[in-house]
Amino acid sequence: METRQIRSFVLRQGRMTQAQRISFSKYWKIYGIDPVGEFSPKEDFSRDAPLTVEVGFGMGDSLLAMAMAEAGRNFLGIEVHSPGIGSLLREISTNEIKNIRLMNNDALTILQKHLPKNSVNRLQIFFPDPWPKKKHKKRRLINTEFLGLIAPVLEQDGLVHIATDWTDYAHQIKDTFRRDSRFLPVDPPQRAETKYEKRGIQHGHQIFDIAYRFCHLVE
Repeated sequence: METRQIRSFVLRQGRMTQAQRISFSKYWKIYGIDPVGEFSPKEDFSRDAPLTVEVGFGMGDSLLAMAMAEAGRNFLGIEVHSPGIGSLLREISTNEIKNIRLMNNDALTILQKHLPKNSVNRLQIFFPDPWPKKKHKKRRLINTEFLGLIAPVLEQDGLVHIATDWTDYAHQIKDTFRRDSRFLPVDPPQRAETKYEKRGIQHGHQIFDIAYRFCHLVE
């Protein structure tokens, strides 16, 4: 019997506004990707450029800002929250952004089945659900199994950049990466501030930016 995968998220969709629904309907066919087989960055972006993949972009404000600031880089955003996708699609169209594509699916499925090997130059995960209750911590996205999924899709020296405002999650993340010799700690790059980050700061939370370079082991 197939083991049921533990989800690292719960769909709290809320209602899409009329503007979000219209944007989804109008622009998904232009900027959205419904993966069937393997995603082809060169084909879907119509160019060959370093690929940044963001897991869980929320409403997409920081992803949009980063894509606008780095026009020479391709950005793939993965999100399951439909209102956020609708909002970002509207902003992409309004600002005529050419270097963003979106997927509306579980990131674990995308990583496991649809991203080509050695294709991701930068993987970023900003303020993933911390699942603070002890009984829920098994749902946290970043664990040993997650590293096993991202390793095949990362380029040599590809960057993993994670931000969280939960101290014990930051320690767990660091411990997880420390046990995997393929990942070497580095200084995190600059990034746009997110809505969740602002909320955390308002609540007095410390912000942890954590980054690693990936090195394919050679036997």
